[in-house]
Amino acid sequence: MYVCVCNQITDHEIRRAAEDGCSSMRQLRNELGVASQCGRCGTMARDILNEHRQSVDLELLNTLARPA
Repeated sequence: MYVCVCNQITDHEIRRAAEDGCSSMRQLRNELGVASQCGRCGTMARDILNEHRQSVDLELLNTLARPA
C-alpha cells in the first residue's frame, strides 16, 4: 500500500529500507523522501519503522533465550 502518496513510497519500500539499516525518520526521509512534502505519511511511516524494530528486537531475544 502507498504510505507516501507525494513520493509514491509503499510500505514494502519502507520495510526494505528498515531491513537495510534505516532506523530513524530522518534516515527514511533522506533515503526515500518520506514525509518530505506534505508530511501526512509521517505517522504511518514511523509506525512501520517501529514495527520492524520491534520484530528485530523480538528475534534477537528469542535467539539469546535459546540454550547453548
